[in-house]
Amino acid sequence: MSSDSTDAALFGTIAHPIPEDWGVHRMPGLGGRLAVVTGGNTGLGLATARELARAGADVVLAVRSTGRGAAAAADIRQAAPRSRVDVHRLDLADLSSVRDFADRFLDEYPALDLLVNNAGIMATPRRTTADGFEAQFGTNHLGHFALTGRLLPALAAATAARVVTVSSLLHTLGRLDFRDLQSKRHYGRVRAYANSKLANLLFTAELDRRSRAAGLSLRAYAVHPGYVATSLLTTGQPALLRTLLAVPNALIAVRPATGALPTLCAATLPGLPGGTFLAPRGRGSLRGAPILLTPSPRARHRPTATRLWEISQTLTAVRYDFPSPAPVADRPAP
Repeated sequence: MSSDSTDAALFGTIAHPIPEDWGVHRMPGLGGRLAVVTGGNTGLGLATARELARAGADVVLAVRSTGRGAAAAADIRQAAPRSRVDVHRLDLADLSSVRDFADRFLDEYPALDLLVNNAGIMATPRRTTADGFEAQFGTNHLGHFALTGRLLPALAAATAARVVTVSSLLHTLGRLDFRDLQSKRHYGRVRAYANSKLANLLFTAELDRRSRAAGLSLRAYAVHPGYVATSLLTTGQPALLRTLLAVPNALIAVRPATGALPTLCAATLPGLPGGTFLAPRGRGSLRGAPILLTPSPRARHRPTATRLWEISQTLTAVRYDFPSPAPVADRPAP
C-alpha cells in the first residue's frame, strides 16, 4: 500500500442497512449492561445517558462538575428508576484526572460494555491543558485516547463491548501536521477543532483494527450528531458570534434528543460493522435518522492512523495492553 493511499477497510462496509425510521423505539433492551458517558451531565451526553438508562443500562456519568452531574443523575433516575446512575469526576484536559477516574472505575466495576466518548470543546481561543497540550486536541482526542486505553481491561472483560466516539462532519476540514500537532506555529479555532475531530475518526479506525487483530469482540464507532443546539456551539465564543448563532440555532438546529440518535444507534444496533461512521441522513447531515457515511480520505488513511496512535501513546504515556490472540491449533495434514 502506498503511503498516500486510503483504506476503506478501516471503516468496514457501508452496505449494512439501518432502518430509515431508526429511533429509540428500535433500541434493544440493555438490562445488565454498563455504560460510561463522558460529559453526561448536559446536552448530547445527557440525552444519550438518559436513553441508555431507559433501555435498562446502568450508567456512569463522567463529568467535570460532580454537582451538575448529580443533578443530571437525578433527572435520569426519574426517567429510568430501575437503572443505577453513578457520577464520577473526570476532566479530560488533565491526564491525572483521567488516570484517577480509570483507577476508581476499575476498582468498582469488573467490566464495561459501552464507552461513549462524548465530551469536548469547540473552536475556543488557543489555550493549553494541564499537561501542556493544545486544548482542543488535548481534550477531544488525547483525553479520550488515554481514557479508552486505561479502561481497556474492563472493555476487554465484557462481551461485545463498544466504544463510540463523537466526531464531526467538520473533520473534512482537518489536516494533521505531525510537526505541529499542538498548533504552536499556526492556530485557528475552527481548524484546531476540525483536526481534533479528524483525530477522533483516525483513533476509531485504529482502535477497531487493533481490537480485531487481538481477537477481541470490542468494536469501535464514530458519529456525527448533526447540527445540535447545545452549549458546545457558544461556550467560549465572543458575544457577537453567540448572537449570530442564535438564529440558526433556533431555526435549523435539532434538540439533543435527536442529535443523540447516531450515538445511540452506534451503541446498540445489532450487527453493525465495527469501524463505521454514522451521521444523520438528512440534507447536509444536519438532521434525521442515522445512516452510515463514508468519512473523508484523510480519515481513512491507515499510515496516518497508525502514526497518530503511536504518537498519542507517547504523549499520554498510556499504552494499550491488548491481549495476545489465542493460538490457532495446527490442523493435521490431509
